[in-house]
Amino acid sequence: MFEAFVAICLLASGDAEAGTQAQQRCRTALLPGFASDSQADCQAGVRARPPAWLAKTSAGAPYCEPRPPTRLAFVEAAPGLFVHRGAIAEPDAENAGDVSNIAFVVGADSIAVIDAGGSRQVGEQVYLSIRAISDLPISHLILTHMHPDHVFGAEPLREAGAQIVGQMNLPRALADRAGTYETSFGRLIGAPAFLGSRIIAPDRTVATSERIDLGSRAIELKAWPTAHTATDMTVLDLSSEVLIAGDLVFHEHAPALDGSLKGWRSVLGDLSRRPARRVVPGHGGPVLDWPRGAETLERYLAVLETDTRAALAAGLTLNAAAAVIGAGEAGHWQLFDLYNPRNATVAFTELEWE
Repeated sequence: MFEAFVAICLLASGDAEAGTQAQQRCRTALLPGFASDSQADCQAGVRARPPAWLAKTSAGAPYCEPRPPTRLAFVEAAPGLFVHRGAIAEPDAENAGDVSNIAFVVGADSIAVIDAGGSRQVGEQVYLSIRAISDLPISHLILTHMHPDHVFGAEPLREAGAQIVGQMNLPRALADRAGTYETSFGRLIGAPAFLGSRIIAPDRTVATSERIDLGSRAIELKAWPTAHTATDMTVLDLSSEVLIAGDLVFHEHAPALDGSLKGWRSVLGDLSRRPARRVVPGHGGPVLDWPRGAETLERYLAVLETDTRAALAAGLTLNAAAAVIGAGEAGHWQLFDLYNPRNATVAFTELEWE
């Protein structure tokens, strides 16, 4: 099987004081949607209708080569349900934004992907991982929430044929943050790893719940009130009874509160009553027993609330409170010092106005 590729480049200035010259930083990008048994047919297709975004980049002429192996490892968590564990790390050039969990479900007729990783490069690798297992159409990409480590890989999966689905608040949230996300993630990952990555809007949204039939296999999408973020959505694979929770569930990786502390605790209570046996968290795992898999997160959020209320009762300033809220949880989470101060600030701001 042949796939289409293109070299995309960023022209970067060298160090003038050192007398270096400007140099090209490039990467080879995969262009899904043109796969063919024939190299000639693949090349004819991509040259006749190349993706529109290529016109806005410094890119060479598209070409076709044999399909390469994927660099992402997926495990079969249940028959037909495959899960990739992202690195528990900050996005950087080495991981290219591959820092969150990704899943896909294979039905008799089509495939649904849940989350897409933190760069176009990761999304391309998700596509190759799927194609190493099945040639069925990729019909849906479900984004569990707005955070950049889950959404920047969406575009190549749309090019492969997926309709992108998100919670009802997702389009506005992404539109409001696209520039900031592209700048901040681009800086963390750097070129060339981030080249070609951009935020794209979902094709449609879910306000409450929806069932998608993949052919003799259904998945159930559920939109939630503000919790981890204001854009959270989960996916339940009804065949395996595995809940794909996005960042409503964290494991090992320090939780990130970007919505409502009280809302998150309430949603976790509702989630625990979902008819699931196991859960795929947004980070860590990648597969845990349910609802036991949420116990460490529930404990952390309870400590966050208790400590915040104590700080408010003691009349601490925000800065003083942020230094002590949640401190007892430090030994239980990776990246704790990076995320807990932010969580303390959000919790303090929320609870002081009750």
